Amino acid sequence: MSCGEPHETDCSEVLDHLYEFLDREMPAGDCVKFEVHFDECSPCLEKYGLEQAVKKLVKRCCGHDDVPTDLRSKVMGRIDLIRAGEAVPEQTVLEQAVADQQAAQADSGPAEGQAGSGKAASGKAASGKSQPGQPGARQVPGVDASTASARAADSA
Repeated sequence: MSCGEPHETDCSEVLDHLYEFLDREMPAGDCVKFEVHFDECSPCLEKYGLEQAVKKLVKRCCGHDDVPTDLRSKVMGRIDLIRAGEAVPEQTVLEQAVADQQAAQADSGPAEGQAGSGKAASGKAASGKSQPGQPGARQVPGVDASTASARAADSA
């Protein structure tokens, strides 16, 4: 979107970084440039106002839910991996949480070996890949070996 008027800071740049501005995640100098732009450009100011209103509405309606501790730690772990430039598991944190929940339900379900237990066999992860060095162990994608070992020790 562009209002067609020349500005020191282009409308597309402002809109591309609007959420950084809203979340106060940009340098002070950039914030000043954006505020000047909003003073000059009513279409961008309108978009800013709309996004600000949506953000307030979401906070009011959804801001009271507590995040489960294990989910928070998994998300923070993924962020740390990304910041460190390490390989990130293909499975999303949400998919991993669902897999963990299904595994927990399977563990508390029928005895191992019965139909419908939902457990992966032969040391294969949910992705179907064998985990070297751990024959017969059930692995959850995105969970490192130390976490899997700790879980196994806790359940023993």
